[in-house]
Amino acid sequence: MPPTPTTRTDDDLLATTDVAVLLRYGLTQDAFRTALFGDGAIAAAVTLDRLGVAPRSVSYVAKVVRAGGLRYAAELPEPLPSPEASALLRDWLETAAQLADGPEGEARVARWLDTVAEITGLRRGARARISDAPGTPGS
Repeated sequence: MPPTPTTRTDDDLLATTDVAVLLRYGLTQDAFRTALFGDGAIAAAVTLDRLGVAPRSVSYVAKVVRAGGLRYAAELPEPLPSPEASALLRDWLETAAQLADGPEGEARVARWLDTVAEITGLRRGARARISDAPGTPGS
């Protein structure tokens, strides 16, 4: 009897997305911008959420990008609360800093980070509503 294939969720598939590649193409080619703000933002949110990053932390980094620029944000010693999440975000910020075309590109990355934060918040809110629903374990 053949082995049963493992079930993979959409989250599992999105977590394998190379966000840095989507940043690279989404910041330099208009044709990929939708993918960056769609699948790329969702993939980043899934990944950061799995690392326990709160949406407000990502929103804060977006504010840092607006105030100090991408290079400044990428050089922060710990832009997010955990070392693993910080290293991942720093990689994304460094990629974006190499490609962003001045203030407009930096503003686009800040908007993308805000989108990632919003999606992370929506995911957390949905999980909270599900766990509080009548008939679910723990409710």
